[in-house]
Amino acid sequence: MSHQLEQLEPELVNDERPVSATREITGRSPLRIAFGRLLQDKVAMVSLAIVIFFAVIAIFAPLIASALHVNLNTQSTCEVTDCNAASYGYGLPLKGPPMHGFDIHHPFGIAPQNGDDNLAYWLYGARNSLFIATMSTVISTAIGLTLGLIAGYVGGIVDRSISFVTDLFLAVPYILAALSLAPILDERFAIHPALQAKVTFWSLIGILSVLGWMYLARLMRGEVLSLREREYVEAARLVGMPTRRILVREILPNLVAPIVVAISLGLPAYVTAEAGLAFLGIGIVGKPSWGQTIDQATNWWQRYPLYLWEPVIGIVLLVVALNLLGDSIRDALDPKTRR
Repeated sequence: MSHQLEQLEPELVNDERPVSATREITGRSPLRIAFGRLLQDKVAMVSLAIVIFFAVIAIFAPLIASALHVNLNTQSTCEVTDCNAASYGYGLPLKGPPMHGFDIHHPFGIAPQNGDDNLAYWLYGARNSLFIATMSTVISTAIGLTLGLIAGYVGGIVDRSISFVTDLFLAVPYILAALSLAPILDERFAIHPALQAKVTFWSLIGILSVLGWMYLARLMRGEVLSLREREYVEAARLVGMPTRRILVREILPNLVAPIVVAISLGLPAYVTAEAGLAFLGIGIVGKPSWGQTIDQATNWWQRYPLYLWEPVIGIVLLVVALNLLGDSIRDALDPKTRR
Protein backbone atom coordinates (compact mmCIF):
# COMPACT_ATOMS: atom_id res chain seq x y z
CA MET A 1 0.00 0.00 0.00
CA SER A 2 2.78 2.44 0.90
CA HIS A 3 4.47 1.63 -2.41
CA GLN A 4 1.28 2.56 -4.30
CA LEU A 5 0.96 5.86 -2.38
CA GLU A 6 4.54 6.74 -3.28
CA GLN A 7 3.67 6.19 -6.96
CA LEU A 8 0.54 8.35 -6.73
CA GLU A 9 2.19 11.24 -4.87
CA PRO A 10 4.13 12.67 -7.79
CA GLU A 11 1.05 12.51 -9.98
CA LEU A 12 -1.01 14.43 -7.42
CA VAL A 13 1.74 16.98 -7.02
CA ASN A 14 2.01 17.44 -10.79
CA ASP A 15 -1.77 17.72 -11.18
CA GLU A 16 -2.10 20.30 -8.44
CA ARG A 17 0.87 22.41 -9.51
CA PRO A 18 -0.36 25.78 -10.85
CA VAL A 19 0.45 26.53 -14.47
CA SER A 20 2.56 29.70 -14.71
CA ALA A 21 2.29 32.09 -17.63
CA THR A 22 5.33 31.66 -19.80
CA ARG A 23 4.58 34.50 -22.20
CA GLU A 24 6.12 37.74 -21.13
CA ILE A 25 3.81 40.74 -21.17
CA THR A 26 5.50 43.88 -22.49
CA GLY A 27 4.17 47.39 -22.83
CA ARG A 28 3.95 49.21 -26.15
CA SER A 29 4.42 52.88 -26.79
CA PRO A 30 1.64 54.90 -28.48
CA LEU A 31 3.71 55.14 -31.65
CA ARG A 32 4.13 51.36 -31.81
CA ILE A 33 0.41 50.91 -31.31
CA ALA A 34 -0.27 53.43 -34.08
CA PHE A 35 2.23 51.69 -36.36
CA GLY A 36 0.50 48.36 -35.75
CA ARG A 37 -2.86 49.89 -36.63
CA LEU A 38 -1.38 51.37 -39.78
CA LEU A 39 -0.01 48.01 -40.91
CA GLN A 40 -3.49 46.49 -40.61
CA ASP A 41 -5.07 49.25 -42.73
CA LYS A 42 -5.17 48.04 -46.35
CA VAL A 43 -6.02 51.49 -47.71
CA ALA A 44 -3.02 52.96 -45.90
CA MET A 45 -0.69 50.28 -47.25
CA VAL A 46 -1.87 50.78 -50.85
CA SER A 47 -1.55 54.55 -50.47
CA LEU A 48 1.91 54.16 -48.96
CA ALA A 49 2.97 51.96 -51.90
CA ILE A 50 1.80 54.64 -54.37
CA VAL A 51 3.64 57.37 -52.45
CA ILE A 52 6.82 55.27 -52.36
CA PHE A 53 6.45 54.66 -56.11
CA PHE A 54 6.39 58.39 -56.83
CA ALA A 55 9.18 59.03 -54.33
CA VAL A 56 11.39 56.51 -56.13
CA ILE A 57 10.56 58.21 -59.44
CA ALA A 58 11.43 61.62 -58.00
CA ILE A 59 14.72 60.47 -56.48
CA PHE A 60 15.93 58.35 -59.39
CA ALA A 61 14.37 60.28 -62.29
CA PRO A 62 17.69 60.71 -64.17
CA LEU A 63 18.55 57.02 -63.82
CA ILE A 64 15.07 55.90 -64.88
CA ALA A 65 15.11 58.24 -67.86
CA SER A 66 18.55 56.97 -68.87
CA ALA A 67 17.45 53.34 -68.53
CA LEU A 68 14.40 54.02 -70.74
CA HIS A 69 16.55 55.97 -73.24
CA VAL A 70 14.54 59.19 -72.94
CA ASN A 71 15.83 62.67 -72.19
CA LEU A 72 14.86 66.33 -72.07
CA ASN A 73 16.76 67.26 -75.22
CA THR A 74 14.48 68.99 -77.71
CA GLN A 75 14.53 67.24 -81.06
CA SER A 76 14.30 68.82 -84.48
CA THR A 77 10.59 69.63 -84.64
CA CYS A 78 9.93 68.77 -88.27
CA GLU A 79 11.62 65.38 -87.90
CA VAL A 80 9.20 64.16 -85.23
CA THR A 81 6.09 66.32 -85.77
CA ASP A 82 3.98 67.27 -88.78
CA CYS A 83 5.08 70.68 -90.06
CA ASN A 84 2.56 70.83 -92.93
CA ALA A 85 0.19 73.64 -92.00
CA ALA A 86 -2.42 72.34 -94.48
CA SER A 87 -2.57 68.90 -92.84
CA TYR A 88 -5.09 67.88 -90.17
CA GLY A 89 -2.24 66.50 -88.10
CA TYR A 90 -0.31 69.76 -88.15
CA GLY A 91 1.88 69.92 -85.06
CA LEU A 92 1.07 66.34 -83.99
CA PRO A 93 3.76 63.65 -83.71
CA LEU A 94 4.67 61.57 -86.76
CA LYS A 95 5.02 58.50 -84.50
CA GLY A 96 2.93 57.31 -81.62
CA PRO A 97 -0.42 58.69 -80.40
CA PRO A 98 -2.76 60.23 -81.32
CA MET A 99 -2.42 59.58 -85.07
CA HIS A 100 -0.32 56.40 -84.90
CA GLY A 101 0.20 53.32 -82.75
CA PHE A 102 2.37 52.80 -79.70
CA ASP A 103 6.02 53.80 -80.08
CA ILE A 104 8.40 51.83 -77.88
CA HIS A 105 11.05 54.55 -78.10
CA HIS A 106 8.61 57.10 -76.65
CA PRO A 107 6.25 55.17 -74.32
CA PHE A 108 4.29 58.30 -73.31
CA GLY A 109 4.35 59.79 -76.78
CA ILE A 110 5.82 63.01 -78.11
CA ALA A 111 4.70 66.51 -77.26
CA PRO A 112 3.03 68.33 -80.18
CA GLN A 113 4.85 71.17 -81.93
CA ASN A 114 8.03 71.10 -79.80
CA GLY A 115 8.76 67.34 -80.17
CA ASP A 116 9.76 66.77 -76.52
CA ASP A 117 9.53 63.30 -75.02
CA ASN A 118 6.50 63.18 -72.71
CA LEU A 119 7.89 60.44 -70.47
CA ALA A 120 11.08 62.37 -69.74
CA TYR A 121 9.12 65.50 -68.88
CA TRP A 122 6.71 63.41 -66.78
CA LEU A 123 9.57 61.90 -64.77
CA TYR A 124 11.39 65.17 -64.20
CA GLY A 125 8.06 66.94 -63.58
CA ALA A 126 7.34 64.48 -60.76
CA ARG A 127 10.84 65.13 -59.40
CA ASN A 128 10.42 68.91 -59.35
CA SER A 129 6.85 68.86 -58.04
CA LEU A 130 7.68 66.52 -55.16
CA PHE A 131 10.86 68.41 -54.31
CA ILE A 132 9.00 71.72 -54.15
CA ALA A 133 6.20 70.18 -52.08
CA THR A 134 8.64 68.45 -49.69
CA MET A 135 10.84 71.50 -49.15
CA SER A 136 7.82 73.75 -48.65
CA THR A 137 6.35 71.30 -46.14
CA VAL A 138 9.60 71.00 -44.18
CA ILE A 139 10.22 74.76 -44.02
CA SER A 140 6.62 75.70 -43.19
CA THR A 141 6.44 72.96 -40.54
CA ALA A 142 9.65 74.19 -38.92
CA ILE A 143 8.39 77.80 -38.87
CA GLY A 144 4.92 76.91 -37.61
CA LEU A 145 6.22 74.50 -34.98
CA THR A 146 8.79 76.96 -33.62
CA LEU A 147 6.40 79.90 -33.42
CA GLY A 148 3.60 77.75 -32.01
CA LEU A 149 5.84 76.36 -29.27
CA ILE A 150 7.10 79.80 -28.27
CA ALA A 151 3.68 81.45 -28.35
CA GLY A 152 1.95 78.70 -26.38
CA TYR A 153 4.61 78.28 -23.71
CA VAL A 154 5.80 81.84 -23.11
CA GLY A 155 2.41 83.56 -23.42
CA GLY A 156 1.93 87.23 -22.63
CA ILE A 157 3.16 89.85 -25.06
CA VAL A 158 5.10 87.23 -27.03
CA ASP A 159 1.94 85.20 -27.60
CA ARG A 160 -0.02 88.26 -28.65
CA SER A 161 2.72 89.39 -31.04
CA ILE A 162 3.03 86.00 -32.72
CA SER A 163 -0.75 85.68 -32.95
CA PHE A 164 -0.91 89.11 -34.62
CA VAL A 165 1.76 88.13 -37.16
CA THR A 166 -0.09 84.86 -37.79
CA ASP A 167 -3.36 86.68 -38.46
CA LEU A 168 -1.52 89.15 -40.69
CA PHE A 169 -0.08 86.37 -42.86
CA LEU A 170 -3.44 84.62 -42.98
CA ALA A 171 -4.84 87.73 -44.64
CA VAL A 172 -2.36 87.46 -47.55
CA PRO A 173 -3.37 84.83 -50.17
CA TYR A 174 -0.40 83.04 -51.69
CA ILE A 175 -1.82 83.38 -55.22
CA LEU A 176 -1.80 87.18 -54.88
CA ALA A 177 1.79 87.10 -53.61
CA ALA A 178 2.84 84.84 -56.49
CA LEU A 179 1.05 87.04 -59.02
CA SER A 180 2.86 90.08 -57.65
CA LEU A 181 6.29 88.47 -57.54
CA ALA A 182 6.29 86.60 -60.87
CA PRO A 183 6.40 89.68 -63.19
CA ILE A 184 9.20 91.20 -61.12
CA LEU A 185 11.32 88.06 -61.38
CA ASP A 186 10.59 87.65 -65.10
CA GLU A 187 11.64 91.23 -65.84
CA ARG A 188 14.69 91.13 -63.60
CA PHE A 189 16.18 87.80 -64.75
CA ALA A 190 14.77 87.43 -68.28
CA ILE A 191 18.19 87.96 -69.86
CA HIS A 192 19.67 85.11 -67.77
CA PRO A 193 17.53 82.00 -68.44
CA ALA A 194 19.59 79.66 -66.26
CA LEU A 195 19.56 82.08 -63.32
CA GLN A 196 15.87 82.79 -63.90
CA ALA A 197 15.05 79.08 -63.61
CA LYS A 198 16.84 78.83 -60.25
CA VAL A 199 15.35 82.05 -58.89
CA THR A 200 11.78 81.18 -59.82
CA PHE A 201 12.24 77.64 -58.47
CA TRP A 202 13.40 78.74 -55.03
CA SER A 203 11.12 81.78 -54.89
CA LEU A 204 8.13 79.47 -55.37
CA ILE A 205 9.35 77.34 -52.46
CA GLY A 206 9.75 80.51 -50.41
CA ILE A 207 6.24 81.75 -51.21
CA LEU A 208 4.61 78.43 -50.38
CA SER A 209 6.64 78.08 -47.17
CA VAL A 210 6.20 81.61 -45.86
CA LEU A 211 2.47 81.58 -46.55
CA GLY A 212 1.79 78.04 -45.33
CA TRP A 213 2.96 77.88 -41.70
CA MET A 214 0.07 79.73 -40.01
CA TYR A 215 -2.39 76.87 -39.52
CA LEU A 216 0.24 74.63 -37.93
CA ALA A 217 1.37 77.49 -35.67
CA ARG A 218 -2.18 77.92 -34.41
CA LEU A 219 -2.55 74.19 -33.85
CA MET A 220 0.77 73.95 -31.98
CA ARG A 221 -0.09 76.98 -29.83
CA GLY A 222 -3.35 75.39 -28.71
CA GLU A 223 -1.66 72.08 -27.93
CA VAL A 224 1.14 73.74 -25.95
CA LEU A 225 -1.33 75.83 -23.94
CA SER A 226 -2.81 72.61 -22.56
CA LEU A 227 0.51 70.74 -22.19
CA ARG A 228 2.31 73.47 -20.26
CA GLU A 229 -0.06 72.97 -17.32
CA ARG A 230 0.69 69.24 -16.99
CA GLU A 231 2.40 67.89 -13.88
CA TYR A 232 5.61 66.77 -15.60
CA VAL A 233 6.09 70.23 -17.11
CA GLU A 234 5.51 71.88 -13.73
CA ALA A 235 7.99 69.47 -12.15
CA ALA A 236 10.60 70.23 -14.81
CA ARG A 237 10.10 73.95 -14.25
CA LEU A 238 10.44 73.60 -10.47
CA VAL A 239 13.75 71.74 -10.66
CA GLY A 240 15.17 74.56 -12.77
CA MET A 241 15.20 72.94 -16.20
CA PRO A 242 15.88 75.52 -18.96
CA THR A 243 12.98 76.59 -21.15
CA ARG A 244 14.61 75.26 -24.30
CA ARG A 245 15.04 71.83 -22.74
CA ILE A 246 11.45 71.80 -21.47
CA LEU A 247 10.18 72.56 -24.95
CA VAL A 248 12.40 69.97 -26.65
CA ARG A 249 12.45 67.16 -24.07
CA GLU A 250 9.08 67.45 -22.35
CA ILE A 251 6.56 69.12 -24.69
CA LEU A 252 7.77 68.34 -28.22
CA PRO A 253 7.54 64.51 -27.90
CA ASN A 254 3.84 64.89 -27.09
CA LEU A 255 3.30 66.82 -30.34
CA VAL A 256 4.55 64.07 -32.66
CA ALA A 257 1.03 62.95 -33.64
CA PRO A 258 -0.29 66.36 -34.82
CA ILE A 259 3.02 67.13 -36.53
CA VAL A 260 2.97 63.87 -38.51
CA VAL A 261 -0.65 64.48 -39.51
CA ALA A 262 0.12 68.07 -40.54
CA ILE A 263 3.02 66.91 -42.72
CA SER A 264 0.99 64.13 -44.36
CA LEU A 265 -1.81 66.56 -45.17
CA GLY A 266 0.48 69.42 -46.18
CA LEU A 267 2.33 67.52 -48.90
CA PRO A 268 -0.70 67.03 -51.20
CA ALA A 269 -1.74 70.64 -50.67
CA TYR A 270 1.64 71.87 -51.88
CA VAL A 271 1.65 69.47 -54.85
CA THR A 272 -1.66 70.88 -56.09
CA ALA A 273 -0.55 74.44 -55.29
CA GLU A 274 2.59 74.07 -57.39
CA ALA A 275 0.65 72.55 -60.28
CA GLY A 276 -2.02 75.24 -60.05
CA LEU A 277 0.49 78.10 -60.05
CA ALA A 278 2.38 76.57 -62.97
CA PHE A 279 -0.90 76.18 -64.85
CA LEU A 280 -1.57 79.88 -64.29
CA GLY A 281 1.85 80.71 -65.71
CA ILE A 282 3.37 81.98 -62.45
CA GLY A 283 5.19 78.84 -61.35
CA ILE A 284 8.71 77.67 -62.09
CA VAL A 285 10.33 78.64 -65.37
CA GLY A 286 12.86 76.63 -67.35
CA LYS A 287 12.27 73.37 -65.46
CA PRO A 288 9.82 70.52 -66.22
CA SER A 289 6.62 70.63 -64.21
CA TRP A 290 3.32 68.78 -64.30
CA GLY A 291 1.51 72.11 -64.12
CA GLN A 292 3.40 73.47 -67.13
CA THR A 293 2.57 70.33 -69.12
CA ILE A 294 -1.12 70.71 -68.23
CA ASP A 295 -0.98 74.35 -69.31
CA GLN A 296 0.49 73.38 -72.69
CA ALA A 297 -1.77 70.34 -73.14
CA THR A 298 -5.07 72.18 -72.71
CA ASN A 299 -4.70 73.64 -76.19
CA TRP A 300 -4.44 70.10 -77.64
CA TRP A 301 -7.20 68.46 -75.62
CA GLN A 302 -9.54 67.72 -78.54
CA ARG A 303 -6.90 66.22 -80.84
CA TYR A 304 -4.39 64.80 -78.33
CA PRO A 305 -6.16 64.01 -75.00
CA LEU A 306 -3.41 61.64 -73.81
CA TYR A 307 -1.02 64.58 -73.65
CA LEU A 308 -3.21 66.11 -70.93
CA TRP A 309 -4.18 62.90 -69.16
CA GLU A 310 -0.60 61.89 -68.34
CA PRO A 311 0.23 64.71 -65.88
CA VAL A 312 -3.36 64.87 -64.59
CA ILE A 313 -3.37 61.17 -63.69
CA GLY A 314 0.00 61.56 -61.97
CA ILE A 315 -1.23 64.48 -59.85
CA VAL A 316 -4.53 62.77 -58.99
CA LEU A 317 -2.88 59.50 -57.95
CA LEU A 318 -0.25 61.22 -55.83
CA VAL A 319 -2.63 63.65 -54.13
CA VAL A 320 -5.32 61.04 -53.41
CA ALA A 321 -2.70 58.62 -52.03
CA LEU A 322 -1.20 61.31 -49.79
CA ASN A 323 -4.63 62.38 -48.52
CA LEU A 324 -5.72 58.81 -47.78
CA LEU A 325 -2.42 58.09 -46.09
CA GLY A 326 -2.77 61.23 -44.02
CA ASP A 327 -6.28 60.25 -42.91
CA SER A 328 -5.05 56.76 -41.99
CA ILE A 329 -2.15 58.18 -39.99
CA ARG A 330 -4.52 60.52 -38.17
CA ASP A 331 -6.86 57.63 -37.30
CA ALA A 332 -3.96 55.43 -36.21
CA LEU A 333 -2.57 58.11 -33.90
CA ASP A 334 -5.97 58.84 -32.36
CA PRO A 335 -6.23 56.88 -29.09
CA LYS A 336 -10.02 56.95 -29.29
CA THR A 337 -10.05 55.10 -32.60
CA ARG A 338 -11.13 51.47 -32.40
CA ARG A 339 -10.09 49.18 -35.23
